[in-house]
Amino acid sequence: MNKSQLIEALAKEENLAIKKAEDVVNTVFGDLEKALIRGERVEVRGLGSFKVKTYDGYKGRNPKTGEVIEVAPKKLPFFKVGKELKERVDVD
Repeated sequence: MNKSQLIEALAKEENLAIKKAEDVVNTVFGDLEKALIRGERVEVRGLGSFKVKTYDGYKGRNPKTGEVIEVAPKKLPFFKVGKELKERVDVD
């Protein structure tokens, strides 16, 4: 499911205009993004949690040339799936 499909599903489920559903989805994603930029952890019960992980810099190697390169420290968003979702997906 992509973002536009999510908007359509929300509009259908809640009997909303597509524009209103789009505003709701954009607000939720926008606020989640802003919280992560501020370094906050975001938890959605039953789904999982989002946080920003910090990675130290290190010396890497260019696989093509073998040249040693310096990889800069970085911060990346990270999603950890919740127990409930994990159990619901792993049903056989």
